[in-house]
Formats: sequence, structure tokens, C-alpha cells
Amino acid sequence: MKKTAIILGATGLTGHVLLEKLLKDDRYETIKLFSRTKIEGLPNKVKQFIGNLLELDQFKADFTADEVYCCIGTTAKKTPNKTLYKQIDYGIPVTAAKLSKENNIPTFLVVSAMGANKKSSVFYNKTKGEMEHDVLQQNIKHTFILRPSLIGGKRNERRPLEKIGLVVVKIIQPLFIGSLKKYKIIHAETIAQAMIHLANNTSHTEVIITSNDIKNIAKNI
Repeated sequence: MKKTAIILGATGLTGHVLLEKLLKDDRYETIKLFSRTKIEGLPNKVKQFIGNLLELDQFKADFTADEVYCCIGTTAKKTPNKTLYKQIDYGIPVTAAKLSKENNIPTFLVVSAMGANKKSSVFYNKTKGEMEHDVLQQNIKHTFILRPSLIGGKRNERRPLEKIGLVVVKIIQPLFIGSLKKYKIIHAETIAQAMIHLANNTSHTEVIITSNDIKNIAKNI
């Protein structure tokens, strides 16, 4: 039976790559996008629901699928207001998980970040950690939380500081050996590939997928 997938964050780097892959995947009959802006030129396989994702509950009736891919995320530069930042990075994924539970969606995948820790004194890490905790509290049958390191790839938006960081990390990457391997840049293509594999191989026992594990999953497909 062909499947339906939901993507949150399809206009971002990882979400866009994921969308491109699912469009080519014959296992999926319908792809539902929930976002603030419409993406033009997509085939009929894609159904778009446009609105304020901070009020995701408004989409409850349409929030039905076999799998949910949550690739939502912002940055301190783009969203300097910490209240709004938390509404995005914590609020949207947790609401999506609650809707998934209420609508009996059995598989939920979310992109978090390396260093996520609800007890952290660092706001970004704490927010991601709290998001992970409350997503897991929904007890969705197949939940996968991916914690990538710095994500590489071509973005539509300008993030100069992040671009500088990527250049620096690329230069020093040969020094990342042993336990430092987890800090190597990971490409959006790799994350998307691993997410699709996990969604279609739900017997995978690990719930928290580290950056190294993401690479290994994608590499061994």
C-alpha cells in the first residue's frame, strides 16, 4: 500500500532535500506540506497547507499520514527574540508530535541538534533538549530523533556567520578523529536519506540518532 508523508520545514535546507527525495520515491503516493509559504511548481502528488505553524492545531483535520518528518528550525540571528525562538524550535515539533499521537500516526521523525540537553545552561541546547523530551512523552510507536552536527549544503537564505563556521570546520576536519568525528560537517542529503530509511525500517532500535549514526545509516543503505 502506498504511503502518505507529512513534511514540516520543506522550505529549509534539509526539508527541501527530503521533499525532492520523497517525490522520486514510489512508496509515497501523497506528500503533505505544512508551511507559511507556498512552494511553486510541485506535482499533484504534493498537497500544500499554508498558514501559521505556530497555530498548527488549526490543521488537525488534515494532519493525517503514515509518517511525519519534522525539519523545523531557526537561528538566533534570524529569530533574536527568545520567546519566538522557543515557539518555533520547541513549540512546532511538540505540537506536531501531539497531533501525530491524536491522529494515530505511527512514525514521527524530528531533526534536533548535537548537544541537545534539557538541563543545559545554553538556551539553544536547552530548547532542543526540552523539545526532545516532550516529543518522547507522546509515546508515538516509532519515534526517531536525529542529532546532526553542523549541516552543510546550499541554502536559499543567507547565513554569513554559519557559512564562516562551515569554512572553518572544513579546514580543520582532518583533525576530527576518534571521539571528535561526531563534530564533522554532515550534509542535508545524508540526513534526508537516513530519515527516509528509518521511516521505512522502523525496527531500528535506537531512538536518539547521533551525527555519526546518521552518516552510517545513510552510507549503508
